[in-house]
Amino acid sequence: MPAEDNFTVTPYAIEGDIDYDRLLDRFGADQLTSEQKTRFPDPGHPLVRRDVFYAQRDVDSFLDAANDGEPHSIVTGRGPSGPMHIGHIFPFYFAKYLQEQTGTRVYIPFSDDEKYVLKDKSLDEISDYTRQNLRDLLAVGFDPDRTRIIVDTADADVVYPLATAFAKEVTQSTVDATYGEPENIGLSFYPAVQATHLLLPQLVEGRHPTLVPIAVDQDPHVRVCRDIAAKQRYDVSKPGALLSKFLPSLEGPGKMSSSDDAPSILLSDDRETVTDKIRTYAYSGGQTSIEEHRAKGGNPEVDVPYLLLYYFFEESDERVEQLAADYREGSLLSGELKAFAAERIADFLETHQARRSALGSLEDELSAYRLTETERQAARRRVGYPDNELSRQ
Repeated sequence: MPAEDNFTVTPYAIEGDIDYDRLLDRFGADQLTSEQKTRFPDPGHPLVRRDVFYAQRDVDSFLDAANDGEPHSIVTGRGPSGPMHIGHIFPFYFAKYLQEQTGTRVYIPFSDDEKYVLKDKSLDEISDYTRQNLRDLLAVGFDPDRTRIIVDTADADVVYPLATAFAKEVTQSTVDATYGEPENIGLSFYPAVQATHLLLPQLVEGRHPTLVPIAVDQDPHVRVCRDIAAKQRYDVSKPGALLSKFLPSLEGPGKMSSSDDAPSILLSDDRETVTDKIRTYAYSGGQTSIEEHRAKGGNPEVDVPYLLLYYFFEESDERVEQLAADYREGSLLSGELKAFAAERIADFLETHQARRSALGSLEDELSAYRLTETERQAARRRVGYPDNELSRQ
């Protein structure tokens, strides 16, 4: 294998130095074009403007519907295996931006079943993380009339029948070729559940363009689902995808993770903790001394505090460009850049935490976002299940 191909990206493993362009060739996705970026609603979103979302599948049909006021939806989910960090939350704030701008319907599946069969955690632990994560998602502030939150085990009356239907469309050889050999039969079945997540908006509301904004490692789920939709056994369109790069770990560019030893900035961190993590752990692109930095400048392209600002936490394009210029020329020191990034991140988290604290009980808050019985019946009916009394028990 050539050295430049020596990396692995799947939903369950990320290894090596990732080449995002070569990854598109491997996955068969397309670069997001300048023209497509301009078609996102004004004023645009930093994640799109700055190439964090850098690739796509069938984004044009979604943009056509969004700009023409036609039905369209987004699916972006959460696997509740731990507390949420800042790398987990930005797709949801992106979905909220689209919902506010164009009335996008947002579907948020929680794959608590997948995390149980994948992780070495008890059902009780997964349940606790599910409840914690749900409160963080509710704190984003979605419109309940245009948002549905689905928890696989709690909504099994609709998820399992649909997944059973789609399971007949996926062979074990396809699963093995796409994901590698599964550790257990739960992971073998999960692609059918994931297809249910991605097709659910159309099964509830009828055929329409759906977009899945996800990190690029999750693209295999989309590919399997698109294969199912392409068989045209159900009245659904292939879901599109908007693929993102990874938010950098504090230890250096790469995926931020809450499941290994790399520190992460949690949504629950207070200002002092954020400042300490940035100051202590955030990889710097600066020089080893102030004198050398003043003379040679730093490299913002590998500087984690700068990248966090660039990816999500600084809205102004002019400001991030000026920060990069000042850093390169040495007039902005690494410590100053770290302090600025910590302030921006802490400001964001305090606002998020205030909304989270203002929530009532999870049961009361979540009720407005649950699928209605009519919606559940519509989804089951569209894959061939007849209405019956048992399905309504």
